[in-house]
Amino acid sequence: MMSDLRRRRLADLLVNYSTAVKPGDWVGILGEFTSLPILREVHQSVIDAGGHPTLLINDGHMQRYFLRRASDEQINWIDPSLKLYTEEADVYIRVGAPSNTRAMSSISADKMRQQQSAQSEILHTRLERAARGEFRWVGALYPTDASAQEANMSLEEYEDFVYGACFCDCADPAAEWRKLSQMQQHKVDFLTGKDKVVLRGPNIDLALSIAGRSFVNSDGRRNMPSGEIFTGPVEDSVNGWVRFSYPAIVGGRAVSGIELRFTDGKVTDASAEMNEALLHAQLDTDPGARYLGEFAIGTNFGISQFTGMILFDEKIGGTVHMAVGMGYPETGSQNRSAVHWDMICDMRAESEIHVDGELFYKDGGFVV
Repeated sequence: MMSDLRRRRLADLLVNYSTAVKPGDWVGILGEFTSLPILREVHQSVIDAGGHPTLLINDGHMQRYFLRRASDEQINWIDPSLKLYTEEADVYIRVGAPSNTRAMSSISADKMRQQQSAQSEILHTRLERAARGEFRWVGALYPTDASAQEANMSLEEYEDFVYGACFCDCADPAAEWRKLSQMQQHKVDFLTGKDKVVLRGPNIDLALSIAGRSFVNSDGRRNMPSGEIFTGPVEDSVNGWVRFSYPAIVGGRAVSGIELRFTDGKVTDASAEMNEALLHAQLDTDPGARYLGEFAIGTNFGISQFTGMILFDEKIGGTVHMAVGMGYPETGSQNRSAVHWDMICDMRAESEIHVDGELFYKDGGFVV
């Protein structure tokens, strides 16, 4: 019963807080068959809010068959109904629910890259419309046995983790998100108008510029859970080295032990301890894939451990993350790519961030 109440709260949060569905809104509800229990709750909340729901279901079996057997013409085809939805709809609510986190392990990295490139027009349209305030969206996760196993938890423990990270174990989750939003806004205000960011620690020695760029207060209105502030660094400003603390997941495949070196913004040296070929395939997708589209600081201390799900892991309090590839236009990023791939660096020990020479962050916490 408790789980059902928390699920109901999550659906209500996604519809009424994260995307603020209004009467007459065209609302896409995206998910897998495994997420049907939460999709039903979201659908109900959209109806109650006066929205017009469109249900868009995907399936891992179909996706794998497609990537193994589809011709180049089929991979490059853009579904006109999806194109229309992306160009015209008001809201996008996606709830993932993986049934097998390793299901894509045998799929060719080149095939996945080809599909990403083919669908990049859809991604660009969605992000551009979102930046203009025309398209409200949120992504969330419904707990499954597969995700729980990936996180080394039982399903019951993982449900507690997921709903707790979303504040759905509280009577008024939206009020908790508003409190976090206020804290993050203080940091965003401090960073406004600043220029040089320097990160140093056991896993990082990196400098970048945020001149003319905006930080976004990510407070549960785009991702649920959230808890980060992020921007798009000046494209040619990134110099130095970083070793990412956790595996980076792409298409259900983990690339671990990633080290990147940047020269004038571009990744000039890249290595990984596992699945290095996939790392290079991603970086070679297009010219923009070798530049950073995002730099962010995680602030959600309700998420303290790595789970293998980037939706949660990139928000871990005391970490920073960066994404190679596509930047978010609302930050001022001009980087364009078919890729947007997040990688996480732990800053909780012997690590500092200085902004224009002033200590801003130390050992996983803000000092400003």
